[in-house]
Amino acid sequence: MTRLVDIRLQRGTRLLLGALPIVVLLLVYLLASEARHLENPADKVLPTFSAMADAIRAFTTDRDPNTDQIILVADTLASLYRLGIGLAIATVTALVLGLLLGVMPLARAILGPTIAVIAVIPPVAVLPILFIVLGLDEASKIALIAIGIAPFMTRDLTNFVAGLPAEQFTKAQTLGANSWQMTIRVALPQLLPRLIEALRLSMGPAWVFLITAEAVASDVGLGYRIFLVRRYFAMDIILPYVAWISLLAITADALLLWISRRGFPWAHGAGR
Repeated sequence: MTRLVDIRLQRGTRLLLGALPIVVLLLVYLLASEARHLENPADKVLPTFSAMADAIRAFTTDRDPNTDQIILVADTLASLYRLGIGLAIATVTALVLGLLLGVMPLARAILGPTIAVIAVIPPVAVLPILFIVLGLDEASKIALIAIGIAPFMTRDLTNFVAGLPAEQFTKAQTLGANSWQMTIRVALPQLLPRLIEALRLSMGPAWVFLITAEAVASDVGLGYRIFLVRRYFAMDIILPYVAWISLLAITADALLLWISRRGFPWAHGAGR
């Protein structure tokens, strides 16, 4: 008798099964939307696919008065710029601190408690402070993303490095390696795929912080546009924007996974 845990699926089958729930959800939405519009043609809660198509056509052709770019392009570029800079700052910070704290117990004893305290502070709670200190421009939005995910990534990377087999460092010391060489040649190569994995896990929270900051104080961006049109109950715009954000997030995650598998195949087991 074949156990469920022993079933292995081909790639095509996995893709088909993965797409099935999405198709079902779309069909359910289609039926519910059509039913609501039969009762009330002016319903805005569940816009029809044709209404969303008209909205998509509008914000992919109309231009934003602030940037003179197509609205969707202007919003996407602004959001990706903020997200990219925030993620870059958080990644570099987490990499440096993760190596330092993971390799050196003294540094972990000094800085570990502080990072642990920062990690449990809700990042959105410090947003007003960031606006006061850094102003309402790009710096505060980027800082929220960096502050929101850097502590989590740092703790994850620190625990990973600290959990590496002690024999590896002992052998390196036997061969005459100093602290710097052990960090760069022993810990860093093994940490890089973990860094990419931590970055993938941080993408979701990073988008939340970005949209939150844009909703509070911004004049362009994906989050700004969603919160701008919500006062008009423009679900025909909100839903496509949410779908576009999801597509961007999925694309970024797939790209990071591809980089990890191409750059560090040894870190990925068979069947993943």
